[in-house]
Amino acid sequence: MSTFVLVHGAWHGAWCWYKVIPRLEARGHTVFAPDSQSHGLDRTPPQETTLAGIVSGIRRVVEAASGPVILVGHSFGGMVITQVAEECPAKVKQLVYLAAFLPQNGQSVLDLNQDDPESLMEFEFLDEGRLARAKAEKVREVFYGQCPDEDVALARLMLVSDGVLPYATPVSTTPANWGRIPRTYIECVRDRAIGISRQRQMQAALPCRRVLTLDTDHSPFFSAPDALVACLTEG
Repeated sequence: MSTFVLVHGAWHGAWCWYKVIPRLEARGHTVFAPDSQSHGLDRTPPQETTLAGIVSGIRRVVEAASGPVILVGHSFGGMVITQVAEECPAKVKQLVYLAAFLPQNGQSVLDLNQDDPESLMEFEFLDEGRLARAKAEKVREVFYGQCPDEDVALARLMLVSDGVLPYATPVSTTPANWGRIPRTYIECVRDRAIGISRQRQMQAALPCRRVLTLDTDHSPFFSAPDALVACLTEG
């Protein structure tokens, strides 16, 4: 059995994995789903959030695990798991990018998110540009197109604003650390947050050992949890 560490994306929290956690545990796996800095139950002011702070919090969970983990990152979580793996490669046995940003060394989310013609993402900026959030009227279309109404209602209650600094911060990786860890990409073909063409461009730039495909929106943890768990536990 494996130990999974599930890393949520921007604006979300550990709550988004509520369908996935019991399904993995029912198969005998150990699962950790931490809140990132300033998300969920973490009360760090979002204006003070940094990529280094987010990475540090997830790294503590990874390093406390009894053995090497499968590190799963959704969306912006792909940036986080990339840097965590670079900093503690001995504790990560596999990386899984779920409809996620897959950055090359020196790339930030702002680099990867530019000119995505399939993305419907729109932002609102607050606090003199220090905070960003997805436009409320767009969240179903962008994130949750195939999700049950109950899950969309939950998300609308729980989504938070993000500090913008982590978006502009590049990762720093090396072939000797991050590059040695096997990686899987789970692409979501109906994604309107990170378009499928952009997902495949990132895969082409940094080929993964396995690519699995879900015919879903950006949030298969809500819309297709059984299919997602099957992908996570395949092989």
